[in-house]
Amino acid sequence: MLTIEIIAVGKIKEKFYKDAIDEYKKRLSRFCKFVITEIPDFPDSDDSITKEAQLILPKIKGTCIPLCIEGKQLDSVELADYIKAEAISGCSHISFIIGGSNGLHNDIKNAGKLKLSFSKMTFPHQLMRVILAEQIYRAFKIINNENYHK
Repeated sequence: MLTIEIIAVGKIKEKFYKDAIDEYKKRLSRFCKFVITEIPDFPDSDDSITKEAQLILPKIKGTCIPLCIEGKQLDSVELADYIKAEAISGCSHISFIIGGSNGLHNDIKNAGKLKLSFSKMTFPHQLMRVILAEQIYRAFKIINNENYHK
């Protein structure tokens, strides 16, 4: 079974975000193994992205997809096609990376097979986990030819 992992900087603090992520984790359980790995953030450090990168890089498995503003924007069908193509090619693990408030280190961006952008806008990192989980769920619904609202 394909493992989809979100490696994210920081902890989810608000219960409503945790509840939303738990709901998508439950929904995704029939399609994949869905894992969230939290990395401590270093918000008051001048070299925060370097410290975060040192913790993130060893955790990346399989295909790495960092979320960054300069990444490629895909629609939901294109993301579904990408995940399906990775699985068909033999990939057993996809790691999506969400950085902290200062972004991601270039070493992580350069490790990405696909750099992904959801928008030119900035989103709170906690909310981005919910958005990403929803899009991963939507991708699996598309891959399995199941209805999902548009």
